[in-house]
Amino acid sequence: MENTLAMAKAMADGNRMRVIAALMEHDELCVCQLIEMLGLAGATVSRHMSILQAARLVQSRKQGRWVFYRLSDEFPELLRAWLRESLAASPGVLADRDNLKAILACDPDDLCRRQREGAECSA
Repeated sequence: MENTLAMAKAMADGNRMRVIAALMEHDELCVCQLIEMLGLAGATVSRHMSILQAARLVQSRKQGRWVFYRLSDEFPELLRAWLRESLAASPGVLADRDNLKAILACDPDDLCRRQREGAECSA
């Protein structure tokens, strides 16, 4: 029951729900891509990702200075199916999908550097 409660609490935030929706469509995303998609500070995104990891909804891997996130192998299939159906026509999820197309066209090094400088990626 504790893990179910942790999952429910983790999913009770719109930004974390947006991350889950994006990860349902992409094998993995770099934290810099998530920062860009959410339009939040890196520390805020890191906190959201920590909550999702603690609930065992996502897992991360580090590659050099990059941290990549993906849905956990333990992500419940029933939850995935419910979210896919519930969020299919969500304007926010659709906007994130379009936004991610441009974000994924950016080189991660360029994206990260531009975030530090406060500029946008020139894809």
